[in-house]
Amino acid sequence: MSIGSLKKDVSRRMEGAVEVLGREFAGLRSGRASAGLLEPVTVEAYGSVMPLNQVGNIGVPEPRMLTVQVWDKGLVKAVEKAIRDSGLGLNPAAEGQTVRVPIPALTEERRIEFTKVAGKYAEDARIAVRNVRRHAMDELKRGEKDGDISQDAHRDYAQEVQTLTDQYIKKIDEALAHKEEEIMQV
Repeated sequence: MSIGSLKKDVSRRMEGAVEVLGREFAGLRSGRASAGLLEPVTVEAYGSVMPLNQVGNIGVPEPRMLTVQVWDKGLVKAVEKAIRDSGLGLNPAAEGQTVRVPIPALTEERRIEFTKVAGKYAEDARIAVRNVRRHAMDELKRGEKDGDISQDAHRDYAQEVQTLTDQYIKKIDEALAHKEEEIMQV
């Protein structure tokens, strides 16, 4: 593996960890309605399990309300049940082909619980970034051992990998701080 492709690979994989964290954060409630809140919900439809956004449009008509405009009238009950059983603490109500999902205010206890979950997601992302760093360092050691790169080049590239790691860990910490602030906001 060439050093240029190694750096690109490291960057791409670390960015992937940050993107996964962003998706996980989108599913965490903050007391405000967000279409991302219903993204992890799956619905039993047409003999298989499908993401909610493949059976209807998710809308945010007001700050504490989500709506799902179900395309197939026969799936309204399935969508309602999927949201209720999702573990998000939501109580949907069907009105024709629209499922209205009021977002209840979070209690202080639930807010603290959600910040802990956010912290766990962030730690998982940090671990993923560190694993990418460890893999890259192993590649550099192997390259030096095989004579592909010099000791000086190994040291320089290792420093670059560490700098990238620090940048992505900082991104994760900033995302966590922002999410915690959003969750604790009343």
